[in-house]
Amino acid sequence: MVDKSIEVDEVDPELQTQPLVPEVPNPHTDSAEELLDYIKEKPGSLLELANQSIVSARQFNRDMLVQLCRLAAKYEKNPIPVQRPLTGKILISAFYEPSTRTRLSFESAWHRLGGDIMSITDAATTGIAKGESYQDVAEMLSGYGDLVVLRDTNERAIYEMMESLRIPIINAGNGVDEHPTQALADMYAIFKWRKNLIEYDLKSTEKVRVGIIGVPDRMRTVRSLLLFLSLFPESWEEVVIISNAKKVFSEGQREELEERGLKIRVSADMDKELPELDIIYINAIAWVGDSYEEHGMEYKLDKNSKMKESAIILHPLARGDELSTDLDKTEHNWYFDQARGAVFMRMALLTCYVWLF
Repeated sequence: MVDKSIEVDEVDPELQTQPLVPEVPNPHTDSAEELLDYIKEKPGSLLELANQSIVSARQFNRDMLVQLCRLAAKYEKNPIPVQRPLTGKILISAFYEPSTRTRLSFESAWHRLGGDIMSITDAATTGIAKGESYQDVAEMLSGYGDLVVLRDTNERAIYEMMESLRIPIINAGNGVDEHPTQALADMYAIFKWRKNLIEYDLKSTEKVRVGIIGVPDRMRTVRSLLLFLSLFPESWEEVVIISNAKKVFSEGQREELEERGLKIRVSADMDKELPELDIIYINAIAWVGDSYEEHGMEYKLDKNSKMKESAIILHPLARGDELSTDLDKTEHNWYFDQARGAVFMRMALLTCYVWLF
């Protein structure tokens, strides 16, 4: 029985004014709304994405990317849409490789759009562990859901599934090959930072210099990001790859990017390059098989790094010692906004699946 004689009405006035959960301000709150107002709506540009599998950044053109950013900004402005286009639809979230941000942001996006989810978070719990082929797994998944999001250490897995899959599939990272939706989120963050970078006719003073601290040959996030950057070659003064790896690019990779108009330079001296960079993208991990590789661990950013005052830092996360936490409360930090924005970019992409916007 509850003792009703206990009085609890005397509360410290200071405590009454304190929020139950401390508010964490987002310094980039207005950037999504500004981008939404800046981009003219052309929904027809996204028609090709309706009910399509997404495997590579090569599937996108410039107009698609710009319109996806506009739709993502619309969702960021209103994260709980009135229309719930995925009601009654089931997502099969198949992550055969560890993931936090990618898996949860996809599932958050699908939930916000009204859909239901079935999750696989460990290949050891599936028939694959017993030798079942990807083709047979795909045959079964076709009858259980409406769309598959797959991450696998085997870069051929998604292609083998597509041989028998009868529903769309989205690549959430396939070995060291690609990670197109992460790179979409990266571009969304960049365009929120400088919305005019979507334009064709930038003045020379408006172009920016991009530095990528990583190895395009081994890092799927970097590989996909470079393909998206190459859709906007007029926007970058140059792209500087900062790496001391013996093999920086895979065969034909650099040639393809340069044919698409990207101006690329390779440097091993981060300290020399940093003061001239406007966008600094850093990554040190590449997932290979059941483990990971570390690359360029001698390259580290902290609050004492010699950067432009206006420079922004992006990182696909999770981070290690390469990105110090003492940068978290600085104006350079766009990596948390980059991670938050991934939910809204994936909402935009998933909305195109049913072509309702």
